[in-house]
Amino acid sequence: MPRPTLIRSPAVDPSKSPIENVLELTELYEFGPDIFTNTRELWHPPGARGIYGGAVIAQALAAAQRTVPPPSPANGNAIFLVHSMHCYFVLAGDSTIPILYHVERVREGKSFMTRTVQARQRGKCIFTTTCSFMREGSGGEKVVEHEWRLPEDAVEVLEARLKDKTPLEGAGPFAMVRLGVINRGFQTFCTGNGHNDSLSNTAFAPLASSPDPHMKKTRQWTRAYGTISASGGQQAHLSALAYMSDNWFIGTVSRVHGLLRTSPNPVSAPPSSSPSFSTTKPPGPVRLEEGSLSKAGTVGAANSAVTIPPKTQPTVGMMVSLDHSIYFHRPREVIADDWLLAENQSPWTGEGRGLVMQRIWGRGGRLLATCVQEVIFKSTTFFTSPFFSSKSTFWGGAVSRGTAVKMPRITGMKEEREISTQANLCGTFFRD
Repeated sequence: MPRPTLIRSPAVDPSKSPIENVLELTELYEFGPDIFTNTRELWHPPGARGIYGGAVIAQALAAAQRTVPPPSPANGNAIFLVHSMHCYFVLAGDSTIPILYHVERVREGKSFMTRTVQARQRGKCIFTTTCSFMREGSGGEKVVEHEWRLPEDAVEVLEARLKDKTPLEGAGPFAMVRLGVINRGFQTFCTGNGHNDSLSNTAFAPLASSPDPHMKKTRQWTRAYGTISASGGQQAHLSALAYMSDNWFIGTVSRVHGLLRTSPNPVSAPPSSSPSFSTTKPPGPVRLEEGSLSKAGTVGAANSAVTIPPKTQPTVGMMVSLDHSIYFHRPREVIADDWLLAENQSPWTGEGRGLVMQRIWGRGGRLLATCVQEVIFKSTTFFTSPFFSSKSTFWGGAVSRGTAVKMPRITGMKEEREISTQANLCGTFFRD
């Protein structure tokens, strides 16, 4: 019988944050030098080909960091932090069996160190990365600087969400506040008390979208739940950023093109590895996401419904990550248990592939990292349905209390699904 870990998983360590527990590694001294394995089972997203890529990226980085010598008199008390990593997804990871991470110490320099990491299952490489570490302070006293500025309007939205205590998305080891797609036209319909004074009583319907997908951007705020432990050090913050960088990344191509992504499985959250966080989406009200479109053919409160006509729309046939690169601009300043803004943009799609670029800022406005990912991308047939969206992660809008909305049968889905909603709330059905 397959087991997800080589050694029985220990109890959750309450002194560490949920994301530290999820990414914990066990060193296998008996197998050889610099070999590590996952301590806990890794998350397999519903409908995905394999393990969540962010988990393997983060654990590979953590394994590489474990082989970098700490400050000591022998190396002049030098501190080396990762400044870049370049990853390739080779085969789909299997969450039912362990992963072995083999680290090779390629270079030991005075200013730079290099590590390669192979993640292996059943004797085959499923993932490989090269990580480069730079000595702190080796850039010199005088440096040339510039950076992409943090979008101020994104900060305002986050502060408003936190102020009105809107329930956060995400039931795994990190929370999310999704801001939707930027540079897309909308028409708003009042569905509540007669004036558009909040998102809770407003439905969105599409106007003419921007004609240029490469000009559109998606944004989301993320942060690790809990407090990352002092024992984890800065390395734990960097691993956490690597884990979160793969979230909502691959789907950027489909979102800027307005393609629907469907999943044959219900929504499932990544494991939290904490008794205080559920592994299923928590109940309770979720506000209509900014920039989101209602999928329901009719949206509105009980006496103020707005009918939106059906729409024919292409869907995504296949989308798989090929590679993933992270440039850590300011690794010392990464604070993964505070809010980080990720802005995604796709400069090109073609030849069955798509390229996505991501900028990650700290809440204080500093550009902390830039990520790049290429994906295999294929669209499939069109269908006509009253459920439509240029996003893919939700259905919903303000609907009459207790109303049940039934989704028509779609090729590739195992069964019709019925979802009940409450007035002025929206739910999540399709997974990102």
